[in-house]
Amino acid sequence: MKFRKNFHFPLAVYSDSQLKFMKRLLIKGVLCVAALSTGLHASAQERELKRTESTFVYEADRFADIRILRYELPNFDRLTPRQKELVYYLTQAGLAGRDIMWAQNGKYNLAIRTALENIYMRYQGDKTAPEWKQFETYLKQIWMSNGIHHHYSNQKHQPQFSQSFLEKIAVATQTEISKEIFEVIFNPNIAPKKVEKDASKGLVENSSVNFYGPGITTEEALAYYASKIKKEDRTPLSYGINADLVKVNGKLQEEVYKVGGKYGKALEQVVMWLERAERVAENDKQAVVIRKLIQFYKTGDLKAWDDFNIQWARATEGDIDFIHGFVEVYNDPLGNRGSYETIVEINDFEASDRMKVMMDHAQWFEDNSPTAPEHKKKEVKGITYKVVNVAGECGDANPSTPIGVNLPNAQWIRTMHGSKSVSLGNIEDANNKAGGSGMLTEFAHDLEEIDRAIKYGEIAGKMHTAMHEVIGHASGQLENGVSPSSQTLKEFASTIEEGRADLVALYYVMDPQLVEWGLIPSLEVGMAEYDGYFRNGMLVQLRRLKFEEELEEAHMRNRAWICNWIFEQAQNSETPAIVRIERDGKTYFDIRDYREIRNYVGKLLHEVQRITSQGDYEAAKALADGYGKKVNLDIHKEVVLRSDKLNIPPYNGFMNPVLEPVTDAQGQIIDVRVTYMKDFSEQMLMYSQRHGFLK
Repeated sequence: MKFRKNFHFPLAVYSDSQLKFMKRLLIKGVLCVAALSTGLHASAQERELKRTESTFVYEADRFADIRILRYELPNFDRLTPRQKELVYYLTQAGLAGRDIMWAQNGKYNLAIRTALENIYMRYQGDKTAPEWKQFETYLKQIWMSNGIHHHYSNQKHQPQFSQSFLEKIAVATQTEISKEIFEVIFNPNIAPKKVEKDASKGLVENSSVNFYGPGITTEEALAYYASKIKKEDRTPLSYGINADLVKVNGKLQEEVYKVGGKYGKALEQVVMWLERAERVAENDKQAVVIRKLIQFYKTGDLKAWDDFNIQWARATEGDIDFIHGFVEVYNDPLGNRGSYETIVEINDFEASDRMKVMMDHAQWFEDNSPTAPEHKKKEVKGITYKVVNVAGECGDANPSTPIGVNLPNAQWIRTMHGSKSVSLGNIEDANNKAGGSGMLTEFAHDLEEIDRAIKYGEIAGKMHTAMHEVIGHASGQLENGVSPSSQTLKEFASTIEEGRADLVALYYVMDPQLVEWGLIPSLEVGMAEYDGYFRNGMLVQLRRLKFEEELEEAHMRNRAWICNWIFEQAQNSETPAIVRIERDGKTYFDIRDYREIRNYVGKLLHEVQRITSQGDYEAAKALADGYGKKVNLDIHKEVVLRSDKLNIPPYNGFMNPVLEPVTDAQGQIIDVRVTYMKDFSEQMLMYSQRHGFLK
């Protein structure tokens, strides 16, 4: 499972004088963004000092609703030459499969990318003209999304330039674009949505994600995979994880992703780099893991995929690790097919040691959960948690990247063999160091909330991420005979699972035991997390939606149904634990009783674990649709207007560092140099030229 935060800007640490200034402003009733931009930000002298301390430039580009950041790769020089070589091979193996993600996201994506990139590189006309700028923005949106649909909303990007302009610049650059491709780009009714989440509209029929062949219905696909699942099987294969479902002569069959099969040309290159990586593995266990992955890519065998994941979960030694494969199923409306994804990781030892106590007490968290006894694991096995620095990402992890990951996704493997959880430290650092505090000051209810966020917001966010991944996803168990959630909860499986992990994190971030263990300095950390979670779930995240859109993305939706359910429950009390406040035409939410909110969190966690453990589809639907789908249009409009004034893009994308091998006279790698590209477009074009193996 992948943890993505709704984008927020972390806070600078303000001086006492600045905090006093904030209080004066609040007392006078003029706590506004304009004042804060001058009175609360660091002085010119302080800003200059920060620039001299670090010359790294995080922000690379802005367009549409996106900000592109670089992330720094710290302490790379501390690795041995052999370790650096391993990291290089693993990153190249990831990039070699880049085209797979584009093809999975939609059958027209590669053709559109090829055409538009050719125009971009060859056009010699006026590049200051408005329509060219609109063309450039559209291409960048496609790069960001690995295709023509928005990476978060799933809606198709709508070009702001005209079809006649594209026709003109295509002729000028001798670029062939078919009539069909023009229709796909400009007709809003063709492939309007990548992933359909509304079952009434046809999950497969109305999704343009490229996992199902023409003419296949939702009912046919569900029946096909249901026939493969045996309820008595305690170790079910991940059916469909690496295959498209198509019809041949009226019969359903799979096109398997493997060398010599679907996406074979790209996977040949992936395997070539993995074979090089195997030769420089840090230890025997790591070499076995890489060999198992190679076997999976060569054969497409699902048993080989399970064997790889088991060995990967057990391989905890060494400084280098990786995520590689057809992993997350969010892009499949039926939750079976995995999207291509790679992350190469270097252990951050200091940060990981701080969190070892959480890993060591995993059983305590399970035993003290408010869930039913029969839904708890009797023995929590093999949980590992590390903070890592990313050396490279691809596919479903780039340019849009998670901040935390827990794998493997197969419940039985996690139960029997353990799991790995990682926080992507340098990704979070890039978010932290590139940001400001505008969203906080605009949407926080009062100075107390602002002050708490300034003091504890960063550690609160990190604790939530850690517990979401380490404790949340690794907790709980299915009742005997219950099939995996992808089969029982169907289109609601992802949002229920992400919500379950969030609830675990929310429940324990307010537990005094965390203070006793030294994980947090006080329960003020938990209070800061509750403030931020409800501020985000009830207000801030709505700025990501277009007007009259419903919530569909799994993480946004789970935050909404958690917040809305708890808010509704609280209103039944004479003294509600959380209230909605209207002030000066603006909406705020104020938590009055944090312990009572925790009680509601515990009750909801109990129910959500029951839904998961019993495979209760109707209850999942009632929760996700009833509390997490609809949007209050008045609040949505208000949030958008308030946010637009701040000029803060709601989404971040990331550029990878560039790893360049240094060779001796014989061509042997003796070192690897890290550089950072200046331009987002330059990196995207380089990737297409060097790693474009599919047509």
